[in-house]
Amino acid sequence: MSLVRRNNVFDPFADFWDPFDVLERFSQSGYVFRSVVPAASTDRDTAAFASARIDWKETPEAHVFKADLPGIKKEEVKVEVDDGNVLVISGERSKEKEDKNDKWHRVERSSGKFLRRFRLPENAKTDQVKAGLENGVLTVTVPKAEVKKPEVKAIEISG
Repeated sequence: MSLVRRNNVFDPFADFWDPFDVLERFSQSGYVFRSVVPAASTDRDTAAFASARIDWKETPEAHVFKADLPGIKKEEVKVEVDDGNVLVISGERSKEKEDKNDKWHRVERSSGKFLRRFRLPENAKTDQVKAGLENGVLTVTVPKAEVKKPEVKAIEISG
């Protein structure tokens, strides 16, 4: 069974918001954009999920990364520290199995692999990284090393 893509069906909301469609339209009009999707990916479903959106905030104690990964199990996500200070978050959402007796009306949920890399600052304690997945939100906490304030030594002035 082949799925009916939304390009083949009248959809009043088809152009409501699709960031990849905007990239395609701009590139066709002569503007040059560096795609957020890996070049090897040609499947639109995979491309839509390829760039998982991640927030990175810094608190006084840590760097905190949050990624929305609805429907993903913790076994499908990998969090690593590579090259000493590069945080790598990757995973894959599998496509739902198709049954030839099913009639699909709409396919909007994306699937495929994702991979994000973040170069951590020098003050990151990469040996103490913690990650948790709760209610579809992955939270990665990278503690920060205490910054030692330089000791000020008073110098007596002679004379």
